[in-house]
Formats: sequence, structure tokens, C-alpha cells
Amino acid sequence: MSIEVLVPTLPESVADATLITWHKQVGDSINKNEHLVDLETDKVVLEVTASEAGILSQILKSDGAVVTGGEVLAVLASATDQAPAKVAADEPKPSEIPLSPSVRRLINENTLDPSDITGTGKSGRLTKTDVLEHLQKKPEPPAPVSMPVAKVAETKPELTPEPIKQTAITSAPASNLRPEQRVAMTRLRAKVAERLLQAQQNAAMLTTFNEVNMQNVIDLRNQYKTRFEQKHAVKLGFMSFFVKASIEALKKFPAINASIDDSDIIYHGYYDLGIAVSTPRGLIVPVLHDADQLDFAGIEKSIADYGEKARAGTLSYSDLQGGTFTITNGGVFGSMLSTPILNPPQCAILGMHAIKERPVVENGQIVIRPIMYLALSYDHRLVDGREAVQFLVTIKECLEAPAHLLLNI
Repeated sequence: MSIEVLVPTLPESVADATLITWHKQVGDSINKNEHLVDLETDKVVLEVTASEAGILSQILKSDGAVVTGGEVLAVLASATDQAPAKVAADEPKPSEIPLSPSVRRLINENTLDPSDITGTGKSGRLTKTDVLEHLQKKPEPPAPVSMPVAKVAETKPELTPEPIKQTAITSAPASNLRPEQRVAMTRLRAKVAERLLQAQQNAAMLTTFNEVNMQNVIDLRNQYKTRFEQKHAVKLGFMSFFVKASIEALKKFPAINASIDDSDIIYHGYYDLGIAVSTPRGLIVPVLHDADQLDFAGIEKSIADYGEKARAGTLSYSDLQGGTFTITNGGVFGSMLSTPILNPPQCAILGMHAIKERPVVENGQIVIRPIMYLALSYDHRLVDGREAVQFLVTIKECLEAPAHLLLNI
């Protein structure tokens, strides 16, 4: 009896997927739920596994093929006649241990053999940390032994024995001075490019700026971060303060939580906040659904969980669906100021930046304070300048007096 390996059902918003890599070859023995192939969509990478054990008898779709939901990728020959007890008793070989997309990417980029790396995960599974530690321990290639010019001349008579310029000896060939590499754009990168271009072409986008004194937030965080981590098993970061402040401002200015659908305005009575995350595959925006229902610990745990999933390439469609407002933090990369681009169909996005000590005037005195510049890009078709400015002022007020967030006043 043959077993078909099918493309899983894709969400309505995803028309097709691209087959990236087969991890098995025809003739290989396959265990139930073993990772067979990766499919890349506009948003996530899907890992297709075997529904039953068997022998991979036929591969119908090769790397790079565009497939749709329900298509047959391969055929397995049934393993009914095999001795399952022996298979179960054997420890999985290193080559059979499934690899996460992030681990597989590191191994492929560095031309490594998974069997040479000791896995510390469950059932010997390789983790990203295992691969990175292996790379650090990898011996450096031996340095070339320098030889006197006279010696070189004896062994290679065709070389000129007369002294020549050092640059002529050590410089790379001219063909290597201007290298180029052409690679196909990933589906995620292509989708990001499409959406950002759509935002610029279809929205009347403007950006307004303000600055916020982060001293009170920093003091509050430093005072309670140890107790917070001990109680909730998660670090207290700055993002939870910005999420809470944004929700307060969105409640005050509902147009900024709305979106345009043709000639209609949709006012959302819920607060699904997207948190922009940069990954090796491109920009993704996991969503904190019903963020107004989360406390500080819930927000930090959700963000930490999304960060782990993003690095491992295991974000699901539900993690990325929806979103009524987005926050992006260029400050983690050192950005002082930027104009973030809208995430359609949302009509606004908040940009955070690096915290820098700057001289400011308080009560007629010049003092040094930790200042962050904030940027709000918005669609002027729906949001007036007055609303955008006051929205940003509300966030500033909430952060400079964080008691507003804690006491809900």
C-alpha cells in the first residue's frame, strides 16, 4: 500500500507555497512524523512530516517547485512488513534526527555534517546553540608557510627571481575584486517588498515626531525587574510599557486603530498589536491578540515566545494574522530616528529608537536625561494631523508618568 505525502491545507490568504528543500532521498526509510520537506509561503516556513512510516519510493515535486494545498509531493511505500520493534529500539542516527529551519540553515551555510555535532536537545536533537558552539571549536585552517624568495625560485623556475613589489605577490586576482552573487528572492522578502511598496503607493503617509524622557520608566524597571523576573520567569523590558501606553492612546483616538476598506472605514473594537521582528529571512510582524487583556508579564512572555519562534522559524499563521496597530523598535540596532512604513491595511505604526542621554531643561535648569525619539507614521486619508500629534503626546505622557499605566488613570 502506498502513502501520499500531501501539501498541507493553506490559509485562504495564501495561494501557494514554494518547495525549498527535501531532507530525504528516494529509498530512504521514513519514520512516522519524521521531517521530510520544507515549504516556504509568504509568511512562514512549513515543515511537512510523514503521516506514516515507510520507504520514500517517489518524489513528485523537486526543489523550487510551486505547489498548492492538497498537491501530492511524494509517495511512500508502506512499512507494514518491516519490524517496527527494532526500529523503535534503535536510537535515531544523527542524519535522521529532524532539524529546525534555523539549525538547518546554519549547517548548510557552513557546510557542516550534522553527525559531527553533539546534540543536547530532546532525543539528541541539534539546537542552534550546539551548532554555534561547534563552529567556535572548529580549528582554524593552517596558516600558509612563508618561503624565502630564493627558495620559491628554486622550486618554481618559471617565477621571476628578481624582487618585485609586495602588492604584486599578495593581491588577489583581478577577477575576485568585484564578486557578484545572484540568488532568488525568498517569498517572504518578495511579500515584504510588495506590501511596503503598496503602502507607499496607496496611502497618504506622513510622519510626526516627539521625544520622551525615559527616566521614570528606567527607574521603575530597575527597582522591580529582579522581583518581576523571579515571580514571572521573564525579564521586564521596555516593550511592555510601550504596548500599554499605545493601548491607552488607541482607546483615546480610535481612528488610529482603524483601517480603510475601499470606501469604508473599519473601526476595530479590539487591540491586536503587531511587534515588528527582523529575522534572517526578512521582516515579520507577530501579533499580540487582545493585547489590552494582557498584563505586563503576559506581554513580556508573549514577546519572548514570539522571539524564540522567529529565531527557530516555527511561527504559525495564527501568530501573524490580523493586527490593528504596529510597533517597531529600530533602537535595538542603534537607530536614532527613522520614518517607519505602514503595515497595510493598518493606518499607523509607532517607531521606537535608541535611548541616549541628552541635555534638557527642567525648571529652568539644564540636566542630563535618557531621551528617546518617537515617530508615528500614519495614513492622512484617515488620520488628521491633530489626532496623530495628540496620540504621540498621550504615549509620551504615559511613559513619563508610568503611574498612569499602573493605576489606569
